[in-house]
Amino acid sequence: MIFTDFFTFSNCDKLMQVKVNQAEKRSWLEVDLGQITTNLKTFQQALPRETNIMAVIKADAYGHGDIKVAQILTDYGVNMFAVSNIDEAVGLRKAGIRGLILILGYTSPIYAEELYSYDLTQTIVSEEYAKALSEKDYRVKCQFAIDTGMNRIGLSSKDPRHIRDIICRYCGVFDVNGIFTHLCVADSDEKEDICFTWSQLEKFNNVVEAVSSLNLPYIHCFNTAGGFRYLNNSKYSRIGKIVRLGIGLYGLKPDKNISFPDGIKPAITWKSVISMVKRIEEGEGISYGRTFITKHPSIIATVTTGYADGYNRLLSNQGFVIINGLRAPIIGRICMDQTLIDVTEIPDVKMGDTVVLMGECEGVRYDANDMAVDLKTIGYEVICGISKRVQRFYFK
Repeated sequence: MIFTDFFTFSNCDKLMQVKVNQAEKRSWLEVDLGQITTNLKTFQQALPRETNIMAVIKADAYGHGDIKVAQILTDYGVNMFAVSNIDEAVGLRKAGIRGLILILGYTSPIYAEELYSYDLTQTIVSEEYAKALSEKDYRVKCQFAIDTGMNRIGLSSKDPRHIRDIICRYCGVFDVNGIFTHLCVADSDEKEDICFTWSQLEKFNNVVEAVSSLNLPYIHCFNTAGGFRYLNNSKYSRIGKIVRLGIGLYGLKPDKNISFPDGIKPAITWKSVISMVKRIEEGEGISYGRTFITKHPSIIATVTTGYADGYNRLLSNQGFVIINGLRAPIIGRICMDQTLIDVTEIPDVKMGDTVVLMGECEGVRYDANDMAVDLKTIGYEVICGISKRVQRFYFK
């Protein structure tokens, strides 16, 4: 999307009009919507046929652009979406997105009218919250969160009959359409974590049985990892009709040890441009703090992306970018708006050349999962941390 603004400055009684065209590329993402739909279809084929997908598009669809992603998924039959908060939900509605929009987090009761007016489904995070929201006298659509051991939000699963009583009490006040829980270690191969996940499923299944007479249409607990690893157990078919597909939708793994079906790939490529190339001598310091000193005459290039763009400063002196299918190491500290790289071994690098910060170039790949390993974190944090000032360009 291209935005154009005009600014007028006064200088020595002369007026000058400056056109700012934000299509000028400095640091940008190329988002492959076609790959996202391929990921969706691949997951659908790998899951039981009767399974429905709830697309998790919170945090601006994990940095990919929630409206664009929701629109393309709607074209492929997805009609359930999960977001973090009311701002995200209202933004989708205003963009024309229909179907179920579930707000997974807390919304202040003062926005009960907005929840009702925009036909949003609010998570009931506690009995206290249910009482406060009910006092606003709007028949809000809602789903009750059930805590099966993550201890984050939800009604405790320890007493299913008590949960049934609470939900029944509010069925006359709210339009209660479902319950859900979250599997917190479904992506782990550790024996203890596997046992814990099975215990979560058992607890949630007991709650589902306790409220079965309510015929709630939306019952869900499986995330990306859970859907792959645990859904095929027929014992839990009642709670497996819906999979909340989050990180996998964008081609990234919830854990590096998980194997995905062929065809699932990351959907974004992060690119930037070289603004300057210079030759420096042996013994020269590079960037803030002079944490890198050249050991021989070198050719250094400046890349127009920095930590204000979400390019993690911990990559200083250890990360790399890709130019023409070759790796160029990051040297010195990453700055707020710029990064310095060593291109001594890469021929013919010049101002204006494109570099790949994340993605693939001529067979060399470095995606968010790879970067997460280097940063000792998870791919979720990497892509969600990409700044809003990094432009998004979409193609199919």
